[in-house]
Amino acid sequence: MESKGTSGAEGSAKAGSGRGIGRRGLLIGAATAVGTAVLARDELKRAWWRLPGIEKPRKPGEVDYARAEWISASPANWRRADRPDDYTVDRVVIHVTQGSYRSAVKVFQDPGHGAAAHYVVRKDGHVAQMIRELDVAFHAGNRSFNERSVGIEHEGFVDRPQDFTAAMYGASARLTAAICGRYGIPVDREHIVGHVEVPGTDHTDPGKHWDWDRYMKLVRAARTA
Repeated sequence: MESKGTSGAEGSAKAGSGRGIGRRGLLIGAATAVGTAVLARDELKRAWWRLPGIEKPRKPGEVDYARAEWISASPANWRRADRPDDYTVDRVVIHVTQGSYRSAVKVFQDPGHGAAAHYVVRKDGHVAQMIRELDVAFHAGNRSFNERSVGIEHEGFVDRPQDFTAAMYGASARLTAAICGRYGIPVDREHIVGHVEVPGTDHTDPGKHWDWDRYMKLVRAARTA
């Protein structure tokens, strides 16, 4: 008797619920369709940039970081690409030049050197961009990391902590924060790494004197500024 007594109200609720589920299902289906369409569009966009002869607009001397001076590296030391559409950018790799700023720029302009980074940071904080972030720089000694990262060189030697000046740390941190913001890279040590941490590398930079705690605090501060 009780179940019969409540069947009217419960039946109405169920009927309403049935209609509600139908509408929800419709909305979920529509949302799924939209999501699928967005994914398909993104995949099509990436495929477009992989087509031979297709590349993003470029201007000679254009920089990705407004505070940088453009000094072009030899085309032999990097590979043309259309990142992040053909390769996801999700790492920043920190290097130390084992030499002066001037010598780093010189070797990156040498076609016989076979390597170059996107940026070089001088002790006084001056930043040079030598390769567009669009393109793959030969800097990490690992093809996958080259394709997915931006490389930043720093003037100095790994065994000379005095080379890592406050001006250098600050300028580099602002640069790294800008790169992370541009590509949605998390500001953590999994995504901001030293050259020594790249799989398969035989390099030791930035070395034990690079102050990671100080650097990461500066990057976080610049990222939230």
